[in-house]
Amino acid sequence: MNAAFQPQIILLREGTDTSQGKSQIISNINACQAVAETLRTTLGPRGMDKLVFNGQKTTISNDGATIMKLLDIVHPAAKTLVDISMAQDAEVGDGTTSVVLLAAEILKECKDFIEDGLHPRIIIRGLREACNIATAKIQEISILQENELFRQLLEKCAGTALNSKLIARQKHLFAPMVVDAVTMLDPDLCDIKLVGIKKVTGGSVTDSQLVQGVAFKKTFSYAGFEQQPKHLKSPAILLLNVELELKSEKENAEVRITDPDQYQSIVDAEWKIIYDKLDMCVDSGAKIILSRLPIGDLATQYFADRGIFSAGRVATDDLDRVAKATGAFVQTSVQGLNGAVLGHCDVFEERGLGDERFNFFSGCPKAKTATIILRGGGEQFLEETERSVHDALMIVKRALASRKVVAGGGAIEMELSSVLRKHSRTIEGKQQLIINSFAKALEIIPRQLADNAGIDSTDVLNRLRKEHSAASDAGRWMGVDVLCEGGGTCDTFLAGVW
Repeated sequence: MNAAFQPQIILLREGTDTSQGKSQIISNINACQAVAETLRTTLGPRGMDKLVFNGQKTTISNDGATIMKLLDIVHPAAKTLVDISMAQDAEVGDGTTSVVLLAAEILKECKDFIEDGLHPRIIIRGLREACNIATAKIQEISILQENELFRQLLEKCAGTALNSKLIARQKHLFAPMVVDAVTMLDPDLCDIKLVGIKKVTGGSVTDSQLVQGVAFKKTFSYAGFEQQPKHLKSPAILLLNVELELKSEKENAEVRITDPDQYQSIVDAEWKIIYDKLDMCVDSGAKIILSRLPIGDLATQYFADRGIFSAGRVATDDLDRVAKATGAFVQTSVQGLNGAVLGHCDVFEERGLGDERFNFFSGCPKAKTATIILRGGGEQFLEETERSVHDALMIVKRALASRKVVAGGGAIEMELSSVLRKHSRTIEGKQQLIINSFAKALEIIPRQLADNAGIDSTDVLNRLRKEHSAASDAGRWMGVDVLCEGGGTCDTFLAGVW
């Protein structure tokens, strides 16, 4: 009787919804599968683009990470797929759709085990064992390329990354361009941020070019800018984080004078400060002065009269790339400037590209940076091209680091699936079923590649299973051939699908 009148213990805030156990796990798996269904049709060279409208901006893309970011998913479990995609994009650059499909398919295969009452810890143990076997097999069969073959490897990797993109038809142009851009970087750091990608509306996509050095759009300028030189040979370059503009004190300043004539001395002091700064810049011997902060109309005209090019409000990333390429050091003061802080390049010029004007620094002696200028007819096309080139840059960076490749086109997934199926037959117990399910989940990649290309996926998978189960290694690199008219299978390693 006393127990009935005991107060109820509330651990969670009032209104908090709680759900746990088998039903919640199944609900989470269903949510992840719904996300994967959205991305499924974007996989591979024959994948479809998605049009996403967020109420303000329209984005057309088949990049998995971009679509996942724009979907604005709120389900907590499904958000983990977004995190997987974002991590893949940041670390590898490409394969963002593949990781989402693989994760969702593994969950789908595990769903039956959950419904049958199998404990999640047992399932996780089996999945980890299967994962370890798969990664060990990849390391074992991966192929190392060196010397001239290594350059071809990088270009084929870049071409494979571009195969499923909007600019797939121009991969013969962009693949060598991407490889050249990455090889220009410092091999120890290989910071992709030092490869600037600039978009210029207009012209053909084949007008895109690689600049060994730095190029950036002309910044906001004042009167007198057109009188400055637009072509300089072997100029000294001064980089500043200083404002070169005449500014009178308006706030937080109080000046008390007893004689109106003293006001002129205050004005003269302000002018003297700016002129002293400009004189020190000129005395440094620099012929090009770039600043992260504004360079005003007085300074612009002052430099123009002395045959010096100047640009203010230069973006931080552009200024950093100029510093890397020319060997200059960004100065936060104009005091004590000398030749040691100045940078150099062979040629500086300002050229028109479409409706824009760009500043080019070429022939840089310490060029550890590059700029890719993309041309195209529309803003959405250029944005998708930029995403595609970024993916290819990341892939080439990873290939430079690992120097090993395996065949794509579903070949490696089918090989791993075959290995795991064979292994599952050598063990007994529940782990056999889980490893076999993992092997089946890997087949989602070749199946979806075939479906997206309009090929009979059942027929293709049967042929691939036969090839990969053979005793010899002849069929190891057999994958889905989505480019031929009839479809079918081919040796994707020989086809250059890496």
